[in-house]
Amino acid sequence: MSQTTLEAPVLSKAEKKTVRIRWFLVGFLILGGVVNYLDRSTLSVANTTIAQEFGLNALQMGLLLSAFSWPYAIANLPAGYLVDKFGPKKMFAFAAGAWSLVSIVTAAANSFGFLYAARVALGIAESPFFTSALKVNERWFNKKERALPVSLVNTGSQIANAIAPPLLTFLLLTMSWRGMFIIVGVLGVVIALVWLRIYRDPTLKEQALIKGAEAEARIVASKEKVAWGQLFKYRNTWFMILGAFGIFYTVWVYLTWLPSYLQTARGFSLAESGWLASLPFLCGIIGVIFGGWLSGRLVGRGVNTVRARKIPIVGGALLAAAAVLPVAYVDNTALAIVLLSVGYFASQVPIGCLWTLASDIAPSNQVASLGAIQNFGGFIGAAVAPVVTGAILTSTGGNYTLVFLIGGVLLLVGALSYGLFVKERPAAPSEPLATA
Repeated sequence: MSQTTLEAPVLSKAEKKTVRIRWFLVGFLILGGVVNYLDRSTLSVANTTIAQEFGLNALQMGLLLSAFSWPYAIANLPAGYLVDKFGPKKMFAFAAGAWSLVSIVTAAANSFGFLYAARVALGIAESPFFTSALKVNERWFNKKERALPVSLVNTGSQIANAIAPPLLTFLLLTMSWRGMFIIVGVLGVVIALVWLRIYRDPTLKEQALIKGAEAEARIVASKEKVAWGQLFKYRNTWFMILGAFGIFYTVWVYLTWLPSYLQTARGFSLAESGWLASLPFLCGIIGVIFGGWLSGRLVGRGVNTVRARKIPIVGGALLAAAAVLPVAYVDNTALAIVLLSVGYFASQVPIGCLWTLASDIAPSNQVASLGAIQNFGGFIGAAVAPVVTGAILTSTGGNYTLVFLIGGVLLLVGALSYGLFVKERPAAPSEPLATA
């Protein structure tokens, strides 16, 4: 028996109660995700208002909407490494404080260039959030439990997407778009300060109670360090990047252009589109939770862990494609909204499982790093989506047909990448790929 063996200790009632802090942390991370995504959504909700004030056309607005995603995607690469190195407490607090400051400063924007620079800064500032959340879940939950809390954390973004259109539209109409940016920024400052106060890592006793034999395996595995750059030697990494690109592309068409689509293509007012745009995002909340529940259920029934993650990822992406593609040819507004809602529900089923898959496949010292690299691929798609959409609308006079066709095809690319090419974690760093 290895000297590093951790025998499950007998904990006092006080110590067992302390372990329950993990669910409190999950709840707070959900709240953090809500505020995080409210910051991202401000520009989308104020899309037409800002375009009119600054005299921007659809292509320029597409460039502005993508200004967040490019730096966010690139910054995810060092962010994952930094979270692995410095831990989630410091990095999450830093991120929340930085993105809040950027949001407040954005209220002073007086030109396209100022707005663009602010969105770039926001993308960099927000990059450590989800990798920090993944690290928290990896430390506080074992593999069998992890899918649900990771998915729950990801519901924060979906809750924000659902409440952002009506809430931010209300703030926009009552306080102007500048006041909206300030209010959301102040919320982030509060989140950062509270996180510094409440978060701590689990003790060794708590790790043993939570993870049992898995805790010992992690200690042994942690001695076999895997360098950050070595992750790119795995084919898994590249197909996770490609798969995330395909899925996130369509998600960000929703996030950046849905309010404008409802106003310009379907004829709704600003106030009406605020409420209607929330319907697909409400469905997204259910989708994220369902994906995590399904994955956990499959693991509980003895399905291989990686396969249990891939089933919701692939199934969700295929269903989303089946719902999004017909929107291009639907004239009935009610049917179009139903299809968009089903499509967004299905596109969110994979999201929590993507992050959990990264924690299952990654070497123990590179969990946040692999999650960040995968997220990098996703946000390259997120960055391309609004620009391509803006270019299509400019060249076609506002016709969304090609927008939905491209989104549906890329969802299929995402499903194939994960379904056919992402395999089990390699048994050793020198192996290019292990068998499924």
